[in-house]
Amino acid sequence: MTLQTAFPAPPTKEDDAWLGAILARAGGLSGATLGESPRLERIVAGFDLDQLLRWTAVAGDEAAAHLYDWWLAAHPARPEACGVWFNLGVSLARLGRAGEAARAYARALALKPDFHEAAINLGLALEADGRPEEAVLAWRRAVPGRDARRLLHLHLGRLLEEQRQLEPAAEELRDSLAVFPDQPDVQQHLVHLRQRMATWPVLEAPGLAIDAETLAHNCGPLAALALRDDPAFQTSVTRAWIERKVPAAPERLAPAAGYDHSRIRVGYLSTDFCRHAMSYLIAELLERHDRARFEVFGYCASPEDGSDIRARVIAAFDHHVPITALDDAAAARRIRRDEIDILVDLNGLTRGARLGVLRWKPAPVQATYLGYIGPVPLPELDWMIADAVTIPDESLADYAPTPLRLDGCFQANDGRVPDLPAVSRAEEGLPEDACVFCCFSHHYKITPALFDAWLEILARCHGAVLWIVDDNPASRRELTARWTAAGLAAERLIFAPRVDPMRYRARLALGDLLLDTTPYNAGTVASDALRVGLPLLTLRGQAFAARMATSLLTAIGLEDCVADDLGDYVTRAVAIATDPALRADLKRRLSGDAWARTLGDSAGFTRRLEAAYERIRLRP
Repeated sequence: MTLQTAFPAPPTKEDDAWLGAILARAGGLSGATLGESPRLERIVAGFDLDQLLRWTAVAGDEAAAHLYDWWLAAHPARPEACGVWFNLGVSLARLGRAGEAARAYARALALKPDFHEAAINLGLALEADGRPEEAVLAWRRAVPGRDARRLLHLHLGRLLEEQRQLEPAAEELRDSLAVFPDQPDVQQHLVHLRQRMATWPVLEAPGLAIDAETLAHNCGPLAALALRDDPAFQTSVTRAWIERKVPAAPERLAPAAGYDHSRIRVGYLSTDFCRHAMSYLIAELLERHDRARFEVFGYCASPEDGSDIRARVIAAFDHHVPITALDDAAAARRIRRDEIDILVDLNGLTRGARLGVLRWKPAPVQATYLGYIGPVPLPELDWMIADAVTIPDESLADYAPTPLRLDGCFQANDGRVPDLPAVSRAEEGLPEDACVFCCFSHHYKITPALFDAWLEILARCHGAVLWIVDDNPASRRELTARWTAAGLAAERLIFAPRVDPMRYRARLALGDLLLDTTPYNAGTVASDALRVGLPLLTLRGQAFAARMATSLLTAIGLEDCVADDLGDYVTRAVAIATDPALRADLKRRLSGDAWARTLGDSAGFTRRLEAAYERIRLRP
């Protein structure tokens, strides 16, 4: 693009040479050289567009923003200025000045309303500036071409999903796929949205030429666990996702033979050292590590949420190392400098995971634990921590990385007695004299076959109620419609609002039986229930995620609450609901010190985990 008319006071050769001398002296325009701005402003005002772009390309974002500003002060409304306004927005966005960037993109659009890239960036800048509603409006006002239309629908869907507006988010993602169907990431989010909304069958994209197997293959790691009870399928999905999203690093940093430290250096890597279920599970483990044999590092990319659990976790590390501001390469090099013997990733394939750090192989031994209950086939991972119940002998070959099976249950837990508030059935809107079935898992874990089993259970248990979390308006509507269509009274399906963690744990004790989900079992919810004396009924499946609760029940001595198939699951639930003595016996077996001497024995668990660490530690 070149300008078609004269500029004021075009720069002389001497001006150009002077500017070049500044660059040579400063190694690029900088804040120091901008003190000479009067002459610079005059020079820049006389640039043609090619000159402006040549100098801004070597100036750095801070100085480039000044150069663009000076040029635009002389030529604010020329048609060609739209590109300069856009470039100014890019520089400001990279500098973290999102509000100013949004204004620059808006000026570009005022000059060229069909400047689709500016429309997309305007929405992103408004979102970064904490103005998501304005971002949505900006994107909706755009009149894009095919590819820009695909991107606008994609960004709208992403932002609406983050705002928990699930139904409009799904519509936007469908519209993006209508423009260009071959978008695996968009397919992934659409499938998981349908799971979350209980829009069944989830492997459908109405009006789109995308078959169910393609949607299944691209469903993503989290959706896969709740979609099929098949570790081979889950491995296929996660491997494809990793290949698409997490490129290999250019080198491996750690010595292959390991280190010769007197104490084993264990590093825990997570984005969830905050008010998150994982932190509640692992806090006492971190505190109980034997410091005579282990030195504990926490590589933390977690939000500063000010919670008590975050403070407790951070205090439990010998070394708390914030890495939020570090890119993957820098974080990996920091871990390498610390000479970590065993790096334990606590995210797996969950939101915020720093898998790129692991790809640099910053520790000679790397394991994944607790965050993702399924295969994580990242080549740089050596182990996934499990147990013999969750991954029996016949399933070992189905998993990557290699399962490291602990003695006893795989799940860490906190043995402290929590200080829970007083609650009552009346306060929670529950009947005093009826059997209360409950489930506090997210609705994406509920499948059509499982919900049909629940409908049968409630139909056979006169007066019983089902108490489930009020997850989102769409799933509430869908589940209620299926409930009433089965002939069950609407008041027997009770939705529990979300509450703080302590009240959530306290009210679990008000139920009579927790009905577990399958093929993705309850994890933390299951251990929370058993801890407060609420019996749990599960179905033993094939995959790790489908056997979590079986491991917990085996450890605490309630193997008779493990069903072999859905028919057996229904039969056992009805028997418990209709036999008050059986319900009382289950609660009796969970009373007293049952928790403390089994799942709550954090000291014993820590020793078992440390024994496993000693088995896998490498020495030169």
